[in-house]
Formats: sequence, structure tokens, C-alpha cells
Amino acid sequence: MTKIFKPAFAAAAVSLALFAQGATAAEEQFFPIIGYRVGPYGANGQSLFGGFIDYLSYVNLKEGGVNGVKMTWEECETEYNNAKGVECYERLKGKAKASAGPIHPLSTGISYALIEKASADKIPLAMVGYGRTDAVDGSVFPYAFPLVTTYQMQASAIVKFIKDKEKGNLAGKKVVFLYHDSAYGKEPILALEAESRLNKFDLVQIPVAHPGNEQGAQWLKIRQEKPDYVIFWGWGVMNQTAIKAAQKVGFPRDKMIGSWWAGSEEDTVSAGDAAKGYMSATFNVSGKAVPVVADIEKVVYGAGKGNLQDASKIGTILYNRGISMAILSVEAIRKAQEKYGKGKAMTGEQVRWGMENLNITEARLKQLGATNLLPEVKTTCDNHEGSGKVKIQQWDGSKWVAVSEWLEGNKGLIHPLFQASAKQYAKEKGITPRDCAKEK
Repeated sequence: MTKIFKPAFAAAAVSLALFAQGATAAEEQFFPIIGYRVGPYGANGQSLFGGFIDYLSYVNLKEGGVNGVKMTWEECETEYNNAKGVECYERLKGKAKASAGPIHPLSTGISYALIEKASADKIPLAMVGYGRTDAVDGSVFPYAFPLVTTYQMQASAIVKFIKDKEKGNLAGKKVVFLYHDSAYGKEPILALEAESRLNKFDLVQIPVAHPGNEQGAQWLKIRQEKPDYVIFWGWGVMNQTAIKAAQKVGFPRDKMIGSWWAGSEEDTVSAGDAAKGYMSATFNVSGKAVPVVADIEKVVYGAGKGNLQDASKIGTILYNRGISMAILSVEAIRKAQEKYGKGKAMTGEQVRWGMENLNITEARLKQLGATNLLPEVKTTCDNHEGSGKVKIQQWDGSKWVAVSEWLEGNKGLIHPLFQASAKQYAKEKGITPRDCAKEK
């Protein structure tokens, strides 16, 4: 019988699909899914974890698993709460001891709380587009993977995009950074401060308290500051609130660029006409034109195995992001099997090796039916990010449209910030960094 683990104080039940037909324990790869489907960010979690689980089901149905190893999972509801996230991890880690798919908590705060625990337990922690960004340095953080790209590289890419719009010169310009007052919102500040010094623009920082549905004072200040651009780091209800507030004070939405967690249909559809022209970064595209997305709808939903209650979410930004995260996880398992034995469930240590040796090329993305869904990803011991690229997209009133190619921020400026932070962390924790030269 399938079980759902819930904290004693969880407010609501979570739907769960556990796909393990005809598989023995030795042939299963277990994913502990520490997620959220209820609470202030529940709508976002529903779409993203729906896409993630649908891809695992797709691999089981389409391929019979990875070389015969079926993907299995259990969900535990966190409500985006750090303490509940830790409790969920403790409840599920026992099953992950035998075989572990990467953990995806979809929360920077929970990720911070789990970094040391996951490392001690030898369970890989995937932080795809979020989390502790200095974990890019795998010599210090061997079990943590801020894959695809990080908040700092995203912020730098947004500055690059703005700079290109301003014909290569930001000197004397004013940029407001409006952000969720949490670990997530604060992550890019160091990078933006470095960019402002380099490019000689004035950076004004304005925090918004969780959950972000009260922003009157912040937008009054923005109106007073009269910035040239607003870089927006929102999440959940904060996003549609900000878009509507921008319209109310007359700030042009095409001068407002959100993070990838402020750039989904959940943010724009509910904002109505106020969202038209609004832009955001993204590390995956939307739509069913991506072959694997269309095939998931055909194979998984055709078999009545879909995870979403609302199938209209298929092809949305967050749904496709969940697929992207699952692709990275399954490819890490596939890579690990190449080294440690095909047809076998991989341990956390083995999957960690697979995650550190990913090489998802354009050719491989094409084979997966994921061409242009996400950028190429190549990880190493000293680079757990693997890409650093984003696209800028714009809401046209009904859908997201890409308005840039894949952009990479100023790696020469940003990565030394990661390395300095990781070095300081290692010193504080008494960690001797791995010699990545010997890992190659």
C-alpha cells in the first residue's frame, strides 16, 4: 500500500502517485519528494511537481524505467515551511538509503537547512534554479547541486539584457531590486551590487515581507525613485500583486524583469491586462511544441496515469520546469548506471557521481525530445551549476514569448564570488576541500 508521510501539524493531505508495478525493491530508484501543494505557494508546487512526477511516470511507461529500473516516489507536504521540510526529509531519508533519486525541495530555505544533513547521509540535493549558490563549488559541497543556473548568474544575465537594451551603457541609470524578504530574495544581492559597481548604475534595494500581498509602501517608493528598470524577485501571490501595483502607479511592465520564479502563467493570467508586456528570466520554455511534453500528454495521460488534476497546466512554464528537473535527475541516474552497472538501482553516492558528471548536449536533448526546453548542462567537480544560461521571455497577454537567445551572465565577475563564499564556508566548518584536479 502506498503511504504519504505528513508532519503532525500539516494542514492538508497531499495526493500521491507511487508507480512500482511489477518491480522488485532491487529494481526501484526511489525519489523522496519534499514538496508543497498547499499554502501560499501551493499553486506553483502543483504545476511543478506535477510535471516532475509525470516525467518519472513517462520513463516507466515509455522505457520500462532506466535500463529496467523503475522510478518510484513518495511525497511529503512542507507547505514551503523550513521546519516541515526538515521533518519530511527525516521521515523519508530511510527509504533513500537504499537508492536515492536527488531530493528537490523547491525552496531555498529548506535547501539551506538540508545541505549538511544530505551530505552526511550521502543523499544528493538538487537545487535547480534555487538554493545555496556557492554550492556551485563541488569541492566544498559534494552533495549539493545548484543545477542549470543560479540566482547570481540569472541576475547578471538580466543586467546584461538591460545593458544591451541601453546600447551597452548603464552609467547613471537607476535600477530598483524589489525582492521577497527571505533567503531566496536575498541571494542575488551580492551579484547585483557587484554589477552596479562595474556598470556604474544606482541600485536601490526594496524588500517585501512574506507572502507579499501587501506592497503599497514599496510601490510608492518606486514611484518616488523613478527607476529606469525594476528587477523583481517574487514568488507566489507576491508576483501578481506586484504586476498589478506596477500598473496602478504607472510603471511600464516592459521595464520590469522578474526572476524565473516570477515568470509563470500562475503570475500573469491572474494579473489580467496588467501583465501584458511584463518580462522575466527563464531556464526553460513553455508550450507543448517541445516533443517530450506532447508525448507525456499522449503516453501518461492517455494511460490515465497523469499527476495533474488540471490537465490544462500541461505545457505551462512551471510544468515544463518540473519536466526539466526530472530529466536532469533521470539522466544523472542513467550516467551513474554507466559507471556502476546498468539495470541496478543506484545509491545516493552513485547518483551524486552521475550528477557531477552530467553532459547533456544538444544532441542528447534532441534524443530526449527536449530540444531547446533547457540549455545544455555539463557539470564537473568544481562546477555544480553546469550552464549559467537563461532566456528572457515576455508575456504577450496570452502566452510567454522568448525575446532573447540563451544568455550567460558575467561569469568572470560572478563565479569568484561563489568561490570566495565556499572557501569561507569550508574554513568555518573545518572542511578540507576535495582536489578537483584528481577527480578528472
